[in-house]
Amino acid sequence: MSDQINHECGLAVIRLLKPLEFYLEKYGTALYGLNKLQLMMQKQRNRGQDGAGIATIKLDMHPGTRYISRKRSIGSSYLKDLFEDVYANFTDLTQDQMEDIDWLKVNKPYTGEVLMGHLRYGTSGGNSIESVHPFLRQNNWISRNLVCAGNFNMTNIEELFEELLSFGQYPKEVSDTVTVMEKIGHFLDDEVQRIFDIYKQEGYSNVAINKFIIEQLDVQRILTRACRKFDGGYVIGGLIGHGDAFVLRDPAGIRPAFYYVDDEVAVVASERPPIQTCFDVRHHQIREIKPGHALIMRKNGLVEEVQVKEELPRKSCSFERIYFSKGTDRDIYLERKQLGANVVPQILKSINYDFENTIFSFIPNTAEVAFFGMLEGLDAACNELKKKQILELGADATPEAIDGILAMRPRSEKLAIKDEKLRTFIADDGVRSEMVAHVYDVTYGIVRNELDTLVLIDDSIVRGTTLRDSIIYILAHLKPKKIIIVSSAPQIRYPDCYGIDMSKMKDFVAFKALLELLKRDNREELLQQVYERCKLEELKPVEDMVNHVKSLYDLYSDEDISEKVAQIVRAEYIRPEVEIIYQTIENLHQACPNHLGDWYFSGDYPTVGGVRVVNRAFINFMENKNTRAYA
Repeated sequence: MSDQINHECGLAVIRLLKPLEFYLEKYGTALYGLNKLQLMMQKQRNRGQDGAGIATIKLDMHPGTRYISRKRSIGSSYLKDLFEDVYANFTDLTQDQMEDIDWLKVNKPYTGEVLMGHLRYGTSGGNSIESVHPFLRQNNWISRNLVCAGNFNMTNIEELFEELLSFGQYPKEVSDTVTVMEKIGHFLDDEVQRIFDIYKQEGYSNVAINKFIIEQLDVQRILTRACRKFDGGYVIGGLIGHGDAFVLRDPAGIRPAFYYVDDEVAVVASERPPIQTCFDVRHHQIREIKPGHALIMRKNGLVEEVQVKEELPRKSCSFERIYFSKGTDRDIYLERKQLGANVVPQILKSINYDFENTIFSFIPNTAEVAFFGMLEGLDAACNELKKKQILELGADATPEAIDGILAMRPRSEKLAIKDEKLRTFIADDGVRSEMVAHVYDVTYGIVRNELDTLVLIDDSIVRGTTLRDSIIYILAHLKPKKIIIVSSAPQIRYPDCYGIDMSKMKDFVAFKALLELLKRDNREELLQQVYERCKLEELKPVEDMVNHVKSLYDLYSDEDISEKVAQIVRAEYIRPEVEIIYQTIENLHQACPNHLGDWYFSGDYPTVGGVRVVNRAFINFMENKNTRAYA
C-alpha cells in the first residue's frame, strides 16, 4: 500500500491441554507454550507496530502463590524486548531446575498452561505502555480475575460506558478496551456470586464453594449477557484467573479468528498461517470461529465452540484479504491474484491492447501478489490476441509472420523500489518534501522516453498523498508517455469504525475528488443539505439511521471520481498523462466471495453503529473537526 494506515491488532491464545511434564518429556522443555507463543506472535508482527504484551495463568496453584504473570512492551523493538525480559527469568537456572516442573511453577513467572499474546496497532488512545494489551482486572477471588486482549473497535462505546455507570461502577477512563473488559468483568462477578449464593445457602464453607465456582462457571452465559449491546467488529480474548479461557467473535464476522485443537493444545490466532507454521498442521485442520460464537477452553480441558450472539449476515472485512493479512494464507494469496486478474479488462481498454509500448509493474511491497495475478490475466489476453492475429493471416501465413506475432508478450519490470531505510530529520519543509519524494527509487534505462506507457498496480489508494508526492513524481523521471496507476481495491469513500484507522472523510482522495466535482458543477450547496440531514439523523434511534453521504456519491459515476482523483494526484509540474483505474465492487466480490465486508467502498455498514459513524464523520468534516467519528 502506498499510503500507510494503521490497522488490525493480532491475537494469539494457547491452552496447553496436558500437564507441563508431558511437554518436557516430549519436546524437551517446560517452556513449550511460551516458545510457541513467541513464534505465533512473531509470525503476526504485521498486525502490530505500537507494542506487544503477553499474559499467562498457572493452573492449580496454592493460595498465596503468584499465578498470573503479565508483561508489556513498546518501542521500535517491542517484541524482541518483551521476550528477552521474559526469558531472562530462566537464564540463570540449572538443568535440574529447568526440569523441575513443581519448582518452576512456584518460583518462576510465565510457566503457565494458559497463555495469551497481543500485538497492538493503535486506532485510538495514546501509544503509552498503559494502552498495550493484555489488560488485567484483578481481584482476591481467583475466579473474578480477568485478563483481556483483542482486535476490536466498538461504535457505541458511549452507550456501553453509560451502562457501566448504571451498574454502579466508577470507571477510571473511557476506552473501548477498558469498557469491554469491565462489561465482561461485571457479568463474571455476577455469575460467581450466583454460584456462591446457591452453595452458601446449602451450608458449604466459603473455601469449599471455590471448587464449585471453578467447576460450574458458565462462561457462555457470561459472554451472552456481556456482549448483548456490543456494536462493532471484534475478536476478544479472555483468561479467567482459575484457568478458563475464551475467544469471542462479532456476529457479522468482521474481524478474523482461527483455531486448532488436538489432544495437546487448543490454539487461536488472528491469521491461519501462524498456526500452520507453529504447530505443523494442514490448512483444512484449522477452523474459523463462527460469527457470533466463542471458543471456550475450560480448566478441565473441555474445548467447545458455542453461540453467544445471534449471527448477522456475514460481512468479513475485505481489507484483510486485500492488504492487512500477511498474505501467506492460501485462500488470501489466491484472492489477491484474482484481484489483479480482474482489473485486466480495464487496463487493456486503457492501453488499447498495445503490449509493445507498455511496461507493467507494481508498487512494492504489498501489491506484488496482485501483480502476479495481473500478469497471468495479461498473458491470457495476449494469447487470445495472438491467436486472432495468426488466424487473420490465413493464406499469407509465413514462419516469419507467425514468429513476429508469437514474440508479442506483456513487458513486466520492477520499476519502483521502496527505500525502507530512508528517514529524514530535516526541519525545513521544502527540503523535507524533496526527501519524502524519494522514498521510492526507480530502475533507470528500461523505459523508452515519451514512448512507453507505465502501468503499476497498487493494492489500494487511501489518501493519494504518496502517489502524488513520491511515486508519480519519481516515475515521471523515467520520461514515460503515460502513467497508469491501478488499484486492486475499489474507491475508498467512507470511514471505517471497526478497527482500521480510516475514520476522517477529509483524508480520502475519493472524497476530495467528490468535493472537486461538486465545486466544478456549482453544486456545493448539496453539502450543506446533506449535513443538515445527518444532523437530523442524530435524533433518531440508531437502528433507524440512514447513510446520507451516499446521496452525494450517487451524483457521479465511478469513472468521474477516478478521473478527478488522477488530476488530484498529478502535480502541475508532472509532464506525463496520469490515469487511475480502480477495481469495481462487483469484481472485488467475485475475487473474495466469502468476505463481502465492503462498507468503506459501498457505504453499506454491517452493523447499525456504522451508519451513525459515517454520518458523524461527515458532520465532523463540515464542522471542521479533526477527530474520529467514534470514541
